[in-house]
Amino acid sequence: MAQSTVSQVSVAVPVGNDISLRRSVIKRNIISFGNKSWASTLSFDLKSRNAQKNKPYIVCMSVQQASKSKIAVSPLELEIAKEPPLNTFKPKEPYTATIVSVERLVGPKAPGETCHIVIDHGGNVPYWEGQSYGVIPPGENPKKPGSPHNVRLYSIASSRYGDSFDGKTTSLCVRRAVYYDTETGKEDPSKSGVCSNFLCNCKPGDKVQITGPSGKIMLLPEDNPNANHIMIATGTGVAPFRGYLRRMFMEDVTFKFKGLAWLFLGVANKDSLLYDDEFTKYLEDYPDQFRYDLALSREQKNKSGGKMYVQDKIEEYSDEIFKLLDDGAHIYFCGLRGMMPGIQETLKRVAEQRGENWDEKLSQLKKNKQWHVEVY
Repeated sequence: MAQSTVSQVSVAVPVGNDISLRRSVIKRNIISFGNKSWASTLSFDLKSRNAQKNKPYIVCMSVQQASKSKIAVSPLELEIAKEPPLNTFKPKEPYTATIVSVERLVGPKAPGETCHIVIDHGGNVPYWEGQSYGVIPPGENPKKPGSPHNVRLYSIASSRYGDSFDGKTTSLCVRRAVYYDTETGKEDPSKSGVCSNFLCNCKPGDKVQITGPSGKIMLLPEDNPNANHIMIATGTGVAPFRGYLRRMFMEDVTFKFKGLAWLFLGVANKDSLLYDDEFTKYLEDYPDQFRYDLALSREQKNKSGGKMYVQDKIEEYSDEIFKLLDDGAHIYFCGLRGMMPGIQETLKRVAEQRGENWDEKLSQLKKNKQWHVEVY
């Protein structure tokens, strides 16, 4: 893989109580490399494991990609474990973590609001890519007076090293849940999602009760670095795949990825795209190893003239997808539960057109542990 000679980025670093900067502020600090620019709030040597080691900071989501040289991470002890951590903290004894930052991810024309939330767990709640954290929102459970709210699960949107590469933070991708009156069509504030609104309203320094990590179905298999990975996401379902891709393409870790990573992302429109700056940069830096296809339901049409959904993109590239699966590729699905029926119908129809029995093929994919689904 190509290596860049760029090795250092130097700008002011906010410390103390001033570590949370909104995107509108972050964009004022611009770093130029050749004919390209990246926004940043960070100052560190991209090849040094110890840069800014003892200082609080936030890494803007694009500055890490200012060089094709992969980012050194610490502590490397996170590479040693043979099994993923599971349920280190349980609902009756959650861990009290601290909010580092909350940043709106979507543009003004996106339906709804989605936030990137960085949480400091101090290295006490380690996790692997593809796992989830539980969050217990403050307050009393209305269905169980005197008891706390139930745990809400969120797929982790960062690698095990977190956005600051030190193994002390985790990131969540959270869409603010709101409800609309069926008669008036207006938002009903009395029925807003308890946990998602709590998280999206958090400020730096706020405390949050977390449990976990949990889950093994979506773990990124690393036993074969040459394996291919097909990732199908709708909306915030892209969270685990962001973690995969950072590990594959951004970080200098023991896992040396040599296969193909292919991401299909379905959202409403361009303003709804999540982490698009990261993914397009991978596409630029690793064109032979990364593919990125979008299904924008409110801006694109499928071949029948209807709205474009991820299953339409799957059908468009079905020959390549089926060949990759036949060759042992892993396929992952993450997002709203409602995505799966349409995808299953499309895959079954394609299989039949190819003279294959989809039920038998699906059974074999599951048996081979190539099929990974996490929907909510």
